[in-house]
Order: sequence, then C-alpha cells, then structure tokens
Amino acid sequence: MAELKKNWLRPFLFYGNNLISLIGGALTTASAVVLLGFWVVEIFGHAGSTNPYLGLVLDIFLPSLFVLGLLLIPVGMVKRRHELLLAGQIPSVYPEIRLADPNFRRGIEIVLVATVINFIIVGTATYRGVSYMDKPNFCGQSCHVMYPQWTAYQVSPHSHVDCVQCHIGEGFNAFVQAKVNGTKQLIEVTVGRYPMPIEPPLSALRPARATCEQCHAPTHFVGEKLLVKTSFADDAANSVTKTILALHLGGVDSLSNRSGIHGHHLANYDYVATDSSDQTILSVTATNPDGSTTEYVDSTYTGGPIKGVHRKMDCMDCHNMASHAFQDPAEAINRAMQEGSPSPTLPFMHKQGLDLLKASYSSQDEAARKIPAALADFYRTQFPDVFSSRRADIDQAAKTLVALYKRNVFPDMKVTWGTYPDNIGHTTAPGCFRCHDGNHTSKDGKTISNDCALCHNLIAVDDPNPKQLSEIGFQ
Repeated sequence: MAELKKNWLRPFLFYGNNLISLIGGALTTASAVVLLGFWVVEIFGHAGSTNPYLGLVLDIFLPSLFVLGLLLIPVGMVKRRHELLLAGQIPSVYPEIRLADPNFRRGIEIVLVATVINFIIVGTATYRGVSYMDKPNFCGQSCHVMYPQWTAYQVSPHSHVDCVQCHIGEGFNAFVQAKVNGTKQLIEVTVGRYPMPIEPPLSALRPARATCEQCHAPTHFVGEKLLVKTSFADDAANSVTKTILALHLGGVDSLSNRSGIHGHHLANYDYVATDSSDQTILSVTATNPDGSTTEYVDSTYTGGPIKGVHRKMDCMDCHNMASHAFQDPAEAINRAMQEGSPSPTLPFMHKQGLDLLKASYSSQDEAARKIPAALADFYRTQFPDVFSSRRADIDQAAKTLVALYKRNVFPDMKVTWGTYPDNIGHTTAPGCFRCHDGNHTSKDGKTISNDCALCHNLIAVDDPNPKQLSEIGFQ
C-alpha cells in the first residue's frame, strides 16, 4: 500500500492539479450526472422521447463529451509534467499522501467509486449509442438528406422492419464496414458533397438470402394471383375502368417443379448493367442445370466489349421498392380516388388532380400553397355551383393531393416522379422489359422471351364493368 501511494497516487494527484485535467473531470462528472438522470427517468418514469435530436444528445453527444472529459484528465497531467520538466521543477519527492487524514481518505474513496461508475457509464453509453444509430429514427430523421427514403419507408409494407436488418449484415466485419460507410456519408453531409438524389445501388445491399428470405420463403409455391387495377379517366365523370390480370407467381411445387415468375427466376442468373441503377441491362448469363452457361446479349448494344456493373440476380432486382415505395403520379391519384379522396364525384377531378401533381414546384411548401389555390380556382371559375355546394370536398381533395406530392416529390433533394423506378411489372418503368424485351439473344439464336403470357393472362382490360368480378362475387 505504501508503494502504491508513493509511486502512483502521489504523482497522479500532483500532476492532476491543473486546469485541463480539472476541466476534464468537470465535463465527465457533469455529463455523467445528466446521463444518469435521463436514464433513470426513461427506465423508471417511462418518459422516453422519440425526438431524434434528443436521441443524438443523449446517445451520441453526451457520451462523447463524457469520454472527452476522461481523455482531458491524462492530457492535462502529461502537459503539466512536461512543463515542470522543462522548468526543472519536478519534485524529488511528491507531496505525501496521508491516509490517516479522513478528508483525504474520503476523497480517494470518492475517486475510486467514481472510476467504477465511469466505466459503467462508458459501457452503457457505448451500447446505447450504437443501438440508437441502428434505429430507423436515426437513419431517417437525424440525417435530413434521407428524408425522402424515410417518408417512403413509413408507408411501405416493411415499415415495421428496422433499417439495419436489410442494410447491415451480421458479424463484426459487417458492423465495421457499415460504420465506416456511415462515417463517410457523415463527412459528405457535413461538407455538402452528398449526391442528390441519394443513389440506391442494389450492389450496396445485402443479398436477398440474408434479408428477404429470412421472412419470405422463395421456394414456396404461390400459384396464381388475381390482380385488379382500378383506373379513372380524364372525362368529367372520372369514368372508372378495371383491368384484371391472373399473375403466374408459381414457385416450386411439392414435386420440385419450378413454374411461374418466382419459380423461373430461382435459377442462377448473372447480369451486367450500364450503371448501379440497373435500369439498362447489357447481358444476362444463365447457369443451366448441367452447369454450363448461356449468355444473352442486348443485340442493340454497339459499345464494344460488355462492361459495366456485375450482379447476381435475386429478389431485389424486381422488388427494388419493397421498403421505399415511391409512386407514379397516375398510380397515386388512382389509388387515392379509389379510397374516396379526392372524391370521384367531383367533375374532372382525375384530370385536374393529375395535372397539379405533375406540375413543377420549387419546394414542397410552394406545392402546399399552389395546389389548393389552383384546385379551388378551377372549380370557382368552371363549376361555380359545385364550388359553392361542395367546398369541403374540394378542400379535402386539395389536402390529399398535397399529401401525395409530399410523399413522393422532394425538390430540395432533386427527387421527382420517376426518380426511383419500380421494377415490379412494366407500366411505370422498364421493369421486366429490362431483360424480356426480345433483344437479348445468345450466340445460338435463343432469345429471352417477351411473351406477356409468361407472367400473366389479361382477363379484362379497361373494362367499366367486368363480368368476371361479378361472377366471383366482387362488386
């Protein structure tokens, strides 16, 4: 004990008596008290806040301040020793530590207890900090450039799935890679050098077998699925028509036979696209059952040797909008009118609504001002009776249009209609036709088919009253 006091405690207390170390101790103590207070309130008082910026303070800023304070203590000690060494004032014998002195002994006890508490706080704060950075609130709200993705995520079928379950793999290497990439993105945001719009390269995502297939069984035999799409026309009555398709989803049946969309695409396919958006596919290589390969090259490509972004096809090549679903303007207003707002009984509602959605606005705030004003002005001048008798319906329609615009268009991030194409189907983007265009041909003359019947049968097309629906009991 005597050696401990002489060789460690005396120098520690002697050199620790400097401004930098004292400031470090004050920062550590203050941040520790604040953190402990909030943790107690959150755990026992159930008063936790979902505000993302409060999370930044409690789980990132204060723990960082706590660690900074701990680092300042030895920095100040080293600096003071260096200054005394240069001045030739290093004492041959450090001031004596008298444990018999009750005040001094109490001080040592406080330091030891505080050290243990500090270790606990650092460990807890580190865990909470990492956990907070893995939450959707941090990913979507703390980083303002991700607001379009956050908005789309909240209305997607996967809004209950944490971002990290798809974007970060398991294990230490995946964790480090994600944090290094996150640090790079943080620097880009800080210096204002981030891409606009944010690029969604599939190559940056984990393979579907590690994400989608943890919940969805790709080999499950689905069979046929009936799809009914409702559309409204641009006439005064907003005439309603329906298109009915029988989708051949297929899968793998009990005899291991593959069929339909899912079954066929479970085979091994590799492709080369011109860039990471994967919208223009130059070649497709299929691995045959005997292990041989067949390459299908776009016959319209004249750029020489096939070069580009290589990728092995999986679920995300078609279901690329599964968690960040941006709509097409026609799709958006058709679905909204089918749900009752904007009201389909307002004359020319579909035409006017679609025109207002597709108009150019400098910001979401400008859209929120101009859309209601323009819609009200249209009914005031063209249909004054409707305007006076159904003002509430018109105002509600305007609110819905503004909501649709704010959900899909973000001028400050250069995100507009069609910025993020949906590869399911081929009505709003090339989708299936990226490969099934009739142009991808092998050396022996085989071509990737573009026969529509491979994926679906058209039962009714733009029919105002399909008898098939009434026959099966649908209204």
